[in-house]
Amino acid sequence: MRVLFVTTEMDDFVRVGGLAAVSAALPRALRAWSDVRILLPGYRDVIEQLTHIQIVGRCPALAEMPSCTLGLASTKDGLPVYVVLCPQLYDRPGNPYGDASGRDWPDNDVRFGRLASIAAELAAGSLDKNWAADLVHANDWQAALVPAYLAWNAVRIPSILTIHNLAYQGLFAKESLRRIGAPENSFHIDGLEFYDKLSFLKGGIVYASHLTTVSETYAREITTTELGCGLEGLLRRRSDAAQLTGILNGIDESWDPRSCAQLVQPFGAGDWEGKRANSDYVRQQFGLALSRGPIFGLVARLVHQKGVDLVLSAADEIIQAGGQIIVTGSGEPAIERALVDAHRRRPDAIGVAIGFNDGQARRIFAGSDFTLMPSRFEPCGLSQMYAQKFGSLPIGHQTGGLSETITDGETGFLFTQPSTESLLGGIKRAFAAFTAKDRLDSMRRRAMSRSFSWDVSASLYGALYRKALSS
Repeated sequence: MRVLFVTTEMDDFVRVGGLAAVSAALPRALRAWSDVRILLPGYRDVIEQLTHIQIVGRCPALAEMPSCTLGLASTKDGLPVYVVLCPQLYDRPGNPYGDASGRDWPDNDVRFGRLASIAAELAAGSLDKNWAADLVHANDWQAALVPAYLAWNAVRIPSILTIHNLAYQGLFAKESLRRIGAPENSFHIDGLEFYDKLSFLKGGIVYASHLTTVSETYAREITTTELGCGLEGLLRRRSDAAQLTGILNGIDESWDPRSCAQLVQPFGAGDWEGKRANSDYVRQQFGLALSRGPIFGLVARLVHQKGVDLVLSAADEIIQAGGQIIVTGSGEPAIERALVDAHRRRPDAIGVAIGFNDGQARRIFAGSDFTLMPSRFEPCGLSQMYAQKFGSLPIGHQTGGLSETITDGETGFLFTQPSTESLLGGIKRAFAAFTAKDRLDSMRRRAMSRSFSWDVSASLYGALYRKALSS
């Protein structure tokens, strides 16, 4: 089966959030039985890391989207990667979606309309003369219009759209319709129109053969008014028609503290001296006071969704009880500033590193006793899986993928409301477990023995692909 996997992030080259990890791991898990190829925008970071790019096709301008070239390269382990070569759209500083100060690029409609239109042409076989797709798997709003372009071009190829986070919808003024070459008659309530704006994500939800999201719980949650982001009616219809499936993400095999090269000292379940060595190291790296109290880690995008403000509200009680907090991530400037201010007030007890570094994140998971995940909603979440593998018990809000991957009282702690009071309830339970060494040992062993392999998820996607093809 030939599968085109369209994404805007991939851990091999560029990462903003969990999509990058999924885009690196899931296609590799699918390789055993499919010819899966990635399509990425030709960002500067991508181009610089690919050693040889073969030009396989050229795409003329469409509406206000410039002409571009399609290149084919591969990862170090041989996974084929197509890149859209268009420097005026993708060769920019900042991250894939915005400038260095966090503002979205004003032409994101053109940037990702171009990606989707090229994906549709590549899938149809009109760009690379040696390859066409049997099925397209598009991810999030940036790639959501691939199924729409397939339909507008009268190409009958089944498509899967995975919604990693419904809150990000790709909304633009109606004029974007003309800029991306979309037909005028697609702008209506049963098409791309969303409260008089153009919604990339809604377009994908309307046109894709099948929708998936990244946990069964989130698949149910997005059909409700509370978490449906205004699209719950449409999503309910697709769900009722058995066209919306929740498939939990996995994590790759490198998340093993026994063999992880980035740790100051590898360790396994029961080797708590090894874990303590990592705790001492991160305390030193973040300038925290020597302590035998617990470390609470937070490794996340620093955005409102992740509940960082709840952690800041709970910080004084954590510190008064003998705990310390280490945070790493990047995101909204106001949240970054609030964390830096908290560190300045208590440099002995709060460590903060703005930015993301994979090795540092792994050392925080290895060195922390607990991982804070007070997300207001969490489609899947990966940190709670990484944390468990590294013996850091997650404290998470009972929502989305957190409720499916944390066994309350056994491999972590769940709390019921996205509030400081509810979070503190989970934190108090964690302190109680920390002082009961036998229980802490048992919980850590159970957490570290869990498997979050991509193999199960890949087999579910494989079954879904086959169903989409047969229908």
